[in-house]
Amino acid sequence: MEKGSGSPAAGGSCPQKNAEILSSQYGINLFLAGLLLTFAWAVHAVGISKSHLLSYLITLMFIQLLWMLWYLCRSCTQRRLIRDKDTHAGARWLKCGITLFAVITLILDSFKVGYYIDFSNCLSPTEGIFPVTHAAHTILQVYFLWCHAKDIIQSFKTLERFGVIHSVFTNLLLWTNGVLTESKHQLNEHKERLITLGFGNITIVLDDHAPQCNCTTTTLCSIFSQGIYYLYPFNIEYHILASTMLYVLWKNIGRKVEHHQQHKTPFKFHGITVGMIFGLIVLTSTIAVVVVYLIQIGRSKVKSELALTMFYLHAIFVLALMCTAGVVALLIYRLEDRSLDNSKNPARKLDAELLVGTAAGSWLLSWGSILAIICAQAHPKYTWYNLPYSVLVIIEKYIQNLFIIESIHREQEKANDDIKTLRIVTICRGSTLSLTPSYKEIYNGRATCDIGELPCLVSSSICARESDGGGSANEETNQGNSPVMHSASEFSFYSRSSVADNKRRILKNIAAFLFLCNLSLWIPPAFGCRPEYDNGLEEIVFGFEPWIIVVNLAMPFSIFYRMHSAASLFEVNCKT
Repeated sequence: MEKGSGSPAAGGSCPQKNAEILSSQYGINLFLAGLLLTFAWAVHAVGISKSHLLSYLITLMFIQLLWMLWYLCRSCTQRRLIRDKDTHAGARWLKCGITLFAVITLILDSFKVGYYIDFSNCLSPTEGIFPVTHAAHTILQVYFLWCHAKDIIQSFKTLERFGVIHSVFTNLLLWTNGVLTESKHQLNEHKERLITLGFGNITIVLDDHAPQCNCTTTTLCSIFSQGIYYLYPFNIEYHILASTMLYVLWKNIGRKVEHHQQHKTPFKFHGITVGMIFGLIVLTSTIAVVVVYLIQIGRSKVKSELALTMFYLHAIFVLALMCTAGVVALLIYRLEDRSLDNSKNPARKLDAELLVGTAAGSWLLSWGSILAIICAQAHPKYTWYNLPYSVLVIIEKYIQNLFIIESIHREQEKANDDIKTLRIVTICRGSTLSLTPSYKEIYNGRATCDIGELPCLVSSSICARESDGGGSANEETNQGNSPVMHSASEFSFYSRSSVADNKRRILKNIAAFLFLCNLSLWIPPAFGCRPEYDNGLEEIVFGFEPWIIVVNLAMPFSIFYRMHSAASLFEVNCKT
């Protein structure tokens, strides 16, 4: 077993760096092999079938299952040992989120099992084994992340690096497989709708992977086949969240942490009513727009154009509100003088990198739409709404990224030094009793001094207890001065507290509003409301196949950005 300590100059540091490099290269090659296999199946390469891809994924999941079982058993035998923990990793709300997505993923697996049973005469056995293996993998992985996401591994570090990185890229390949399957389904629906918008010159060739046999129960087959694609967005989010949590665990292997008290930041609804109300209005209206869009699009050319116009107008309004809220939050930060926390934190660094990296997906789509509008020879009326929409998408993500990244890097506000020196001495019948009001009372200005109480604002000292002999005289003196007169310093302290409290309340409402807005903007692309497909203008300028490739590559990152932003904003709300 390897030692978990040692100076940077120690001999063990070089082998551990090599182990990190080797494990990362192993994971990348594992991913590239699976990626090429997935691509070969998608383009119907000769000699490559879906069973080959599923066999590869089943093997990877089985290896990860063995590693997780070994890790859990070893941890159980060493449960009495005190281990270092990364308090920033694996937040409870993140675990609850991944658990919710995992439950829906299990429902998806059950649908796949039912689908396989109905088409068992012409489907490969791997299509029945895969959902069963995936369900077992999901259950054990969620349990593993709940129990060990915060671990800082200091033993068997070389072996654990390979085990964790294997798990990271296994989840990334499962995410890729889900994205591709869902994208192929969306593409088939898009090809069928294009003709209604008047783009008859585009050849419609459906990419069909349907079974070549009849279903035993037609009604159940329809339910399973349609339900699967509505559940895929949750499965996709589950695997990308799992891979990010496992990546943080991998980065924490052998890490040295400072042992300090971590402040708990629970989520509270108090004080964010305004932000929640406006956010819920946006969420409700977005769901209504998506429902109408999916019903109207593809019915006729007129209805499709009205659906696109409705979507663009709603999105422009929401994005404008989000930009305004983000600018207000940044202006409040500029008025405050608070230092940034630049300590090493893998979870926080990954959050910032994911925000910028995944935003590039929607930026690519937006710039493609802007260029198409500029270069197109004909402009249907509804396409002009695409221009302000695309510009606002770029600006909104830019502002929101600045707000989130600065928020997660700002140090938490500590109690003012004046609070530490504030003591209230109660004099009652010649005896003294030192009382310290709670932080909440002092901060909100509710620490009042009744008759017989005397504020004692002294630095590095405590009010001396009066002697028994002089108690009577001092009692009379104190009773005479019982109406407490706040000093100028106290008044200034309460004023600063009130201003800071108002700023914090505004920031919490903005974070809550943006949280719900990002959830709202995650819903349309995740459930098939994609104007990038249905607009048609980009396909004329860039060509059908090139633009569809761009959309299929960029859209998964755009969808993940919204969910990751919502998670980050939830953390900002708790921290503010």
